[in-house]
Amino acid sequence: MKAIHLALITHLHHHNLDLNKNRIPMVYAYQDVKTSKKSNRLGEKLSNLLNIQKPYQKNDPPPSTHSNLNNIHEDKANTPTMSPKEDISDRWRDIHGVQEWEGLLDPLHPLLRREIIKYGEFAQATYDALDIDSFSEYCGSCMYNSHKLFDKLGLNKNGYRVTKYIYAMSQIDMPQWLERSKLTYTWSKDSNWIGFVAVSDDEESRRIGRRDIIVAWRGTVTPSEWYENMQRKLESIGHMDSKVEHGFLSIYTSKCDSTRYNKSSASQQVMQELKTLVEFSKTKGEQVSLTITGHSLGGALALLNAYESAANFPKLPTSVISFAAPRVGNIAFRDELYQMGVKILRVTVKQDLVPRMPGIVLNESLQKFDDLTGTLEWIYTHVGAELKLDVRSSPYLKRGFNYIGIHMLETYLHLVDGFVSSSSTFRSNAKRDVALVNKACDMLVDELRIPTSWYQFAHKGLECNSYGRWIRPKRDPEDIPSPTREEHL
Repeated sequence: MKAIHLALITHLHHHNLDLNKNRIPMVYAYQDVKTSKKSNRLGEKLSNLLNIQKPYQKNDPPPSTHSNLNNIHEDKANTPTMSPKEDISDRWRDIHGVQEWEGLLDPLHPLLRREIIKYGEFAQATYDALDIDSFSEYCGSCMYNSHKLFDKLGLNKNGYRVTKYIYAMSQIDMPQWLERSKLTYTWSKDSNWIGFVAVSDDEESRRIGRRDIIVAWRGTVTPSEWYENMQRKLESIGHMDSKVEHGFLSIYTSKCDSTRYNKSSASQQVMQELKTLVEFSKTKGEQVSLTITGHSLGGALALLNAYESAANFPKLPTSVISFAAPRVGNIAFRDELYQMGVKILRVTVKQDLVPRMPGIVLNESLQKFDDLTGTLEWIYTHVGAELKLDVRSSPYLKRGFNYIGIHMLETYLHLVDGFVSSSSTFRSNAKRDVALVNKACDMLVDELRIPTSWYQFAHKGLECNSYGRWIRPKRDPEDIPSPTREEHL
């Protein structure tokens, strides 16, 4: 099992040819290139081994949903990318999962679709705003301060404001050649920006029926996070039999007094901010909810965050909406989350490998043998309801193997936007911009004429000065990481 995982990581790392060509880091992938014959063979072997339903092959007949995708794409160019907001104040508990989303997933309720995409875009923001330039002295930080973040990324429309940035570290000492930054002196050698806390404004709170606190977690980007992802031993959490994957827990709880940003762990940073926001809203007599989101590793951290939040705020309605999340803990961990009332919706894609890990073979499917074996405390299990999508449902996505592109969060959001039901075709009135899928990969059919991995700074971030010399511009002082300033804000 571990050999399979390491083979996958090695294969994906092999494609990481030039980190600076992209502005969107993603879990297990920084750049996608045209798939070679070798990678095709590896994909086929993994697919056969894991019994994954394959995407369309090159010789398969194309989907017949649209006859001319490029014309349709161009026709939508002057139309909004989202529907008008609808008042959900009288249905927010159902959309938040109070009934485990029963009757809302297949077919997918339009109101729920919109909310899933909203939270997914918050998770995507943790990639879009991350500085991954290995020659930047701020590599690993957020490129914008918390007041600018949503404005820079076009997310002000969602009606939330950021109240706290979250930083995480790993206890792993990486060799210098594996460190992301190529500079000796950087803003932080130990910490990386891994997410944020935000809260709905008054207008959005009226629309959704409560004051909503969100926590968005980023997926794997740094080498130390990659290493932590490969840890496969279960570690106890809490006071009962619950156990979770060691690497995920390490990223969530690691701290060091000698660091600037992780004198307190990611866990402590989040819990302190939640306490402040919950108490403040209670003094105003407001109904409050907590929604935690994340992609891949971020989905794993979201579960750990939900577990801790439910233990500390037992009366706070808490939901998790994760994308491409791996398994995190054992059966006891799952059962304890259920007992605490945490509502969890996992968005997955059939062809994605990551949600099948860890525990490719030894997982919740073994529960059918409980009468013979008893409860197996050492196996991994998924938690919550599942919205399962299929790459083959979209006529806009390429056929063939592209497991990196399949795993991208933008691919997930595209599939959510077009999903109606498991028995329906991709909806023709999907509004989200299809071009976003190719931000950091090569998933869209060539007929659309959307460049691959197009999301990057002009001239790779260099600017021409008044003397005609190309230079690296200085960051706006307000956007330079500063623990003192952030604590003051």
